[in-house]
Amino acid sequence: MGSRLRSGGLQKGLASESGGSGKRDQDRSPTLSPPVTKPTMKTRLLRLTPHENIYTLPNILTFSRLLAAPLVGYLVVHDYHAWAVGLFAYAGITDLVDGWIARKWQLQTVVGTVIDPMADKTLMTVLVGVLAWKGAMPLWLAGIILSRDVLLGIAAIYYRYISLPPPKTFSRYWDFSLPSAEVHPTGISKINTALQLGLIGWTVGMPLMVGHGWGGALESGLVGMQYLVATTTIWSGASYLYTKDAVKILTPEESEQRAMKK
Repeated sequence: MGSRLRSGGLQKGLASESGGSGKRDQDRSPTLSPPVTKPTMKTRLLRLTPHENIYTLPNILTFSRLLAAPLVGYLVVHDYHAWAVGLFAYAGITDLVDGWIARKWQLQTVVGTVIDPMADKTLMTVLVGVLAWKGAMPLWLAGIILSRDVLLGIAAIYYRYISLPPPKTFSRYWDFSLPSAEVHPTGISKINTALQLGLIGWTVGMPLMVGHGWGGALESGLVGMQYLVATTTIWSGASYLYTKDAVKILTPEESEQRAMKK
């Protein structure tokens, strides 16, 4: 009987030992880690090229000015002069306000340096074409203004292409949250823009002022303004050829700094 007890105790000890070793083996079994997913091409591109926040109040105001351009042209074509002057005044006010807001609250963006002159030139192109078509502006002056803007537009397309980091795809080309180049208007260009806007506003509002007794003086002054704008237009176009840093291509480090500020 004593041998049976010793035998039973030995069997229990072996069983408990084998159970304990099995538990230790389970504890030592390797844990499975979750599968590693490779980043997509889009994720890798976002890491390589920084984006900046383009949805700022100054950019929204600028974009609204861009949308207002064809509407002003429509109003001029159909002789809604009062409405045309009012909407043109809105465009001029937002042109001043958006820059002030961007500077005061540090909301400058690279895309703002592109779409701000684009909005001005779109408004100018539409109204110059419409006024020339209606005979309110000489064709030679319209040709000078439009030729300059076309040449500057071609130059902007070229600089955007050569400054865009690879890969140079169509979607990345038109993604203006990818900063690649900055446009800095020259001093004479700013003066020319103000004079052109003054000339356009003067011409658009002429039908509202002709019947008030000073139409002759206004028409004489308008002719002088046209020659002045022709001179500054040619001068400002040439200034982009000899002015240093009028167009600046951003380095990868500068592009990242622009994006990190937003």
